[in-house]
Amino acid sequence: MDRRFFFKNSVNSLGIIFLTPSLMSIFTKSDHHMEENRLESLDFVQPAIIPVPDDPASWKTFRENLIRWRYEAKKQIAYNDHLYTNPDFKWVSSAFNCYFLMMYDQLFYNSKEGKYTVDHFLAESENQFGRLDMVVLWHAYPRIGLDERNQFDFYRQMPGGLSELRKIATQFHDRGVKVFINYNPWDTGTRRENTSDIEALTHIIQEIDADGIFLDTMAWGAEEFREKLDEVRPGVVLESELALAVENIKTHHMSWAQWFGDSKAPGVLRNKWFERRHMQHGISRWERDRTKELHTAWMNGSGIMIWENVFGQWVGWNERDQSILRIMSPIQKRFVNLFSGEGWIPMADETPVQNVYANLWQDQGIRLWTLVNRSEKSIEGELLHLVGNVGDSYFDIIQGKEIVAQEQNQQLVISGKIAPRGIGCILAGNPTSMGNDFQAFLTAQSERYKTLGNSALFPEIQAKVIPVVRTKQSGKPLKGMVKIPSFKGTLEVVFRVREVGFYSSIDPSFVNIGAPALHHQTTFTQEANLSTYLIDETPVTNTQYEQFLKATGYTPKVTQNFLKHWLEGRIPLGKETHPVVYVDLNDARAYAAWAGKRLPTEQEWQFAGQGFEKNNYPWGQEMESGPCNSGEPEDTTGVKAYPNGKSVFGCFDLCGNTWELTESEYSDGRSRFCILKGGSFYKAKGSEWYFDGGPQPLNFAAKQLLIYPGIDRCSTIGFRCAADINS
Repeated sequence: MDRRFFFKNSVNSLGIIFLTPSLMSIFTKSDHHMEENRLESLDFVQPAIIPVPDDPASWKTFRENLIRWRYEAKKQIAYNDHLYTNPDFKWVSSAFNCYFLMMYDQLFYNSKEGKYTVDHFLAESENQFGRLDMVVLWHAYPRIGLDERNQFDFYRQMPGGLSELRKIATQFHDRGVKVFINYNPWDTGTRRENTSDIEALTHIIQEIDADGIFLDTMAWGAEEFREKLDEVRPGVVLESELALAVENIKTHHMSWAQWFGDSKAPGVLRNKWFERRHMQHGISRWERDRTKELHTAWMNGSGIMIWENVFGQWVGWNERDQSILRIMSPIQKRFVNLFSGEGWIPMADETPVQNVYANLWQDQGIRLWTLVNRSEKSIEGELLHLVGNVGDSYFDIIQGKEIVAQEQNQQLVISGKIAPRGIGCILAGNPTSMGNDFQAFLTAQSERYKTLGNSALFPEIQAKVIPVVRTKQSGKPLKGMVKIPSFKGTLEVVFRVREVGFYSSIDPSFVNIGAPALHHQTTFTQEANLSTYLIDETPVTNTQYEQFLKATGYTPKVTQNFLKHWLEGRIPLGKETHPVVYVDLNDARAYAAWAGKRLPTEQEWQFAGQGFEKNNYPWGQEMESGPCNSGEPEDTTGVKAYPNGKSVFGCFDLCGNTWELTESEYSDGRSRFCILKGGSFYKAKGSEWYFDGGPQPLNFAAKQLLIYPGIDRCSTIGFRCAADINS
C-alpha cells in the first residue's frame, strides 16, 4: 500500500530524516561534541539510508564517523543482541530474497483445478530470480471490507483452510523457503474476534507453522508481539514495513528498505550497519527498473523484496534485473558470514574508475569486494587497486573465473568488466580456504553469467475479458424483465484509484513513481453500442434461487460459503424476497443458464439504471437516503422495498442493498477479477484501505479480485440477469 498514509499509533515518532548539510556537520563532529549535543533520537542523526559524500577524499572521515556513530548508538540505547546470537534466528542473516506472494496469483493457485501449485510457483520464480528464501503470504487487501470478514477470516477461508496452509508451509520449508503471514493493524471496522489481534496472529502462526509476521503499514510492533511469538516457538521473526527505528532492531530481525533515497555513491543502510545480522529487503514496488534496489542490496549485504503482482496489478521484472539477481544471490548465500560479519568497510578506496564504487567485506583471510557501475556505459579495464596478501589468488565471481592481478606502483591492479548499471565482485584469498566445492561454485557462476540479460523492456501482460455468451433471442419480454432500448454513445465510468488498478493489468499512472496518490476517484468514458436487451427488474431473490435448486439439483463443486446465510439449506424466515447472496460468478451463471438468461454486461447494467438522461442514481442526479437500502439496519432488504428508487426503465434495487455481479470476468494469466456495480448496505468503517462500501452511483465500478468460491462468495454480493431480444 501507499505507505505515506501511516496507520495511527503504528509509526515511530522518530520518522525518516535525510541528512541536510547542517545535519551532516553534526554527524562529523567529535565524540566530545556529540556527547554535549546528544539529540533525543539517534535516527535524527542518521537517516534510514546514510548518504555517502561525493568526494572520495572525505570517505575516510565518513567511515570513521560511521564507526563512531554505531559505537555511541549501541551504548546510548544499551543495545542487547541476544536474539541475534540465539541459534534459532540464525536463518535470518541468509534470507536475502523475499517474494511478496499474492495468494490470488494464478501462478500459485490454479482456480480451474482448485489446487495450490507451490512447486510450479517455485520452479517459475527460481528460473527467473534464482532461489527464494522467504515468501509473504498476502491474503486480505484489497478485498477486505467488501463484507464483514476480517483479516484472520481470510486466512481461515483460503482454499482448504488453515490445515491446507500448513501443508503449503511444509512444502515451502522442504524447499528451504520460510513463510510469513501478514498483519493489517488498520483492520478495525470488520468482524471482531473474541481475542486480541496478537493472539489471533500467534494462533495462525501455530496452526500453519509460519516463520514470521510482516507488519503492514507499521514501523515496529509492540513488545507484546515479541513476547507472544517467543511463547509459540523460538525463531519466529517480525519484519516492519516502515523504516525501523534503531531502538527496535533488537526485537525485529527484519525490515523493509522501501523508497529509500540514495546518494550518487551507494549509501549505507543504517540498520544493517548498526546490526550486521539484521536483514533488510529493498523495494520500490512501482519502478520498472530495479537498479537502485539491486545496488543497495549488493553494496549492503542485504536483501530484495521481489514483488510482481502488486495487489492485482502486474509490475514484472525485466530480463536484465532478473539476471543480476540470479547472479548476485548465490554469492550472498555462499559468503553470508562475510555479509553479516564485522569486516565491512564501506567505500573502500581502491576504485580508480569514475562511477564505479566498491565496498570491502573481509574475514579470516578472505576479502570480497562488491562493486557497482552507476553509469549507463559498460566499464572495462582497471577496477581495483589494492594491497596484495601473500598466497592470495583472485577471482571474478560474477563471471566465475580466476583472474591475474598486475603489479603497478607497489599495488595490485585488478581489471575486469561491469555492464551498464551492473554489478561486479572480486574475491581474494587462498583457494584452499574457499571450500572443496569452490571450483564447482565458479563453474555454476560462469553458467549464470552466460544468461546475463541486457533487455530493460517491461514484460507486458494484458487483462482480457471473457466473451459474453449470448442467449437465444426472445421475441417478447420474459416475465419479471424489462425491455431496455438500444443505445449508442458514451458512458461515464467512475472508480476509486487504489493499488488494485482497474481494467488493465497495470495502471500507467502508477508506473515509475515512488508513492502514487490513492483513494481519490477518477472518471473516464467508454464507447457503448448496446442492442435492445432485457434485464431483470429486481435482483434474483432467495425464493427464485431456491426454485432453481429444486429444479436442477445444482450443487457447486466447491461448497464453502455457498448460501451461507441459509439455515440448514432453508431460506431464513422473512428473507424470501431478499436478494440471494453468498453466490459466486459460476453460481450466478448456472442460475441464469437455467432461466434461459445470462448476466448483464457492466454497460448493460449501467444503462438500465441511468437511461438516456444518464442519472447518477436510479431516481435522479442526487443521492437520497430514502429510495435505497443505505445500511440501516445493516442487512439486506426485500428487492421491492424501495419503490421510489426505481430506475427510469422500471428496475428496482440498483443502488445499495447488494453489489451485483456483471458478466465481466477478466484474466491476464496472473490475476482474475470481475466488475461489481451498485454498492451495498455494508460499509466497513475506520480505514481508507477497505473496499468501497455503502450505496454507489450507477456509474461507479469496483474491481473484485477472484480466487476461489469460498472467498468470492460474500454476504454483500448478489446478481440479476439479462437476455437478448429481437428489437
